[in-house]
Amino acid sequence: MGRRDHDCRARLPFFPSLAPLIRPARLVRAVGIIRGVRGCRVAASAAAPYAGDVETPPFLSGQLLLSMPGIGDDRFDRTVIAMCLHDDQGALGLVVNKPMPDLTLHGLLDQLDIAPGAAADVPVLAGGPVEPGRGFVLHEADYAAAGTIQVGSAWAFTSTLDILHAITRGEGPRRWHMLLGYAGWGAGQLDGEMRQHGWHLAPGDAATVWDVAPDRRWERAFALTGVAVANLVATPGRA
Repeated sequence: MGRRDHDCRARLPFFPSLAPLIRPARLVRAVGIIRGVRGCRVAASAAAPYAGDVETPPFLSGQLLLSMPGIGDDRFDRTVIAMCLHDDQGALGLVVNKPMPDLTLHGLLDQLDIAPGAAADVPVLAGGPVEPGRGFVLHEADYAAAGTIQVGSAWAFTSTLDILHAITRGEGPRRWHMLLGYAGWGAGQLDGEMRQHGWHLAPGDAATVWDVAPDRRWERAFALTGVAVANLVATPGRA
């Protein structure tokens, strides 16, 4: 993801919702969850009716994308990205190992005028540099609602406010991460970057995403592919 492409709205028109990225066969009322700051509007989506049997996205969806040393962008240093959507129209992933130092779930819920209820006050993760005011909940595949995109068996993601209300009622997914922002690529862009030094692919391991502490996920994900991070050399590259 080159620096000039971090704001990929021209390539992936995410306004006012996720609908332009997700093809009709996989569209499950995918709308923006976070209003950014108090008073902003939650976008509505011209969505297809909810279907419980959601098509699994192709290509790199459901896998972990790892930044290599020397990626050339400090924002992606030691980054683990859970890939959520990838097809010939573009790609979307969520960074799962970068807790925001000054924001927790209760603070975010307060901005949204939602009582925390049963929700634990966990850190909010910085999901990526694009649209840092847009929110997503990455969660286990045990939860599905009219806004959930299933991504293989290791995770799913939901981008409607309904899931936050479910979490505060104690009726949400068993394990989940709240994220703001995402990593996005235009048509063919990620495919090109995978042929350059900068990214490494790992299996979509549920334990890495849910059980391992954020500051150990990068090392753990590399280990899944037989790579010891101590042996990696920072070679300048372009992502």
